[in-house]
Amino acid sequence: MTDEPLEADVLHPRGRNRARGMLRDRIAMQRWVLLACAAVAAGALYAGTAPVLYVIGGFAIVAGAALLAPARKPLIARRLRRKRAVSAWPETAMKHLADAFPNPCFIVDHRGVTRYANTAARIRFGQVRPGDPISFRLRSPALLEALERVIGGDVAQRIEWSEKSPAEQWLEAVIAPVTPAPTAGSTEVEQASASGQQFILVTIQDQTGQRRLERMRADFVANASHELRTPLASLTGFVETLLGPARDDPVAREKFLQIMMQQGERMRRLIDDLLSLSRVELKAHVQPETTLDLVPLVRHTCDALKPVADEVGVAIKLTLPEKPAVVRGDRDELIEVLENLIENSLKYGASGKLIEIGLSWADLDRPQAEPRPPGQWVLSIRDHGPGIAPEHLPRLTERFYRVDVAASREMKGTGLGLAIVKHILTRHRARLEIESRLGEGANFLVKIPAAISDAEPAVDR
Repeated sequence: MTDEPLEADVLHPRGRNRARGMLRDRIAMQRWVLLACAAVAAGALYAGTAPVLYVIGGFAIVAGAALLAPARKPLIARRLRRKRAVSAWPETAMKHLADAFPNPCFIVDHRGVTRYANTAARIRFGQVRPGDPISFRLRSPALLEALERVIGGDVAQRIEWSEKSPAEQWLEAVIAPVTPAPTAGSTEVEQASASGQQFILVTIQDQTGQRRLERMRADFVANASHELRTPLASLTGFVETLLGPARDDPVAREKFLQIMMQQGERMRRLIDDLLSLSRVELKAHVQPETTLDLVPLVRHTCDALKPVADEVGVAIKLTLPEKPAVVRGDRDELIEVLENLIENSLKYGASGKLIEIGLSWADLDRPQAEPRPPGQWVLSIRDHGPGIAPEHLPRLTERFYRVDVAASREMKGTGLGLAIVKHILTRHRARLEIESRLGEGANFLVKIPAAISDAEPAVDR
């Protein structure tokens, strides 16, 4: 037999240090219990109400129970990991990946709080502050319900929804869970936190163009088939007459050929306006980014239409501001708006012999807009013709709506001019207001927000 102790009986120095550390932790955790027991024991000894052995024995029992009770460290560790998981942020690589997406992309945590938004998301939905719930920017109930399902453990979700303001648009969202891998060299607690942390990737795709293209095809077929039926019937009738009874009648042939030419021109104008309306509707949800000055635009359009005004004997009076009227807009589309409105006044208000066109500044009458533009420019086109009955005003921007069908066709109108104007102004976040009374002419008001810029804009003249 040897007097050397067995290896199992020897406490390794590392084990002794760990035991001492655990004991110190237990004493620190139970310090208030131990101090209370010591105070009670000291009071009992001082008062002499109990034997010394009883007091010491009771203190030892309470102190042993406090020090030897099952530790709550695993629970504390779990809570610590959960707290760290809540406050975790996406890694830099995940942020770079989100920025590479061309579509708006949000990274949210398991509480639905935004942790990161890529550049496309900030442009599309405004400045998104990390730490805010995603519902601050995306308020679709269908999307929020799908997000809750993914947070609850469901697989990736794909949902669609539509929005009506500021323009009708359709959006599609893909909501997928993403669990980041633990990094090399991380501690056990950090690895557990990384494995338990789950981010949710929300990507948004705009389906408006595709939906509008489908609607445009259907509307074009419906409108073309309806409006082209009359001139086609006229052309067919005249051709049959020329092939039959008027075959050898040069006077009738000349007359019918002129009418056929007019009907062909009418069909050409109708198709051009339908195509123009379809193009505008296709991008009505995309606001132009270019800034331009309305003053030279209005002056240029009036100069282009002056021969038409001289032909019908109407004078054009211009009232324009001295400073630039800078707005965000598409030059060609705004010229189309001006031409349509001025031509309408020349056609239907020629009896007044005067058209007044003015451009003025006005405070914004939509204070709830965000971000709030500094104000708006109001373009007024007023004629002194017969005016429009009040029952017609709400329907003037409908397709093919005419106050007087015969007069409209005599003026070579298609009934689509004001519909085109309305859709162009919707794209520019502007609106059209019509004021008129019978016998007092009509006033068309175009209200378009001024351009917002932190610096002097590059004006397209």
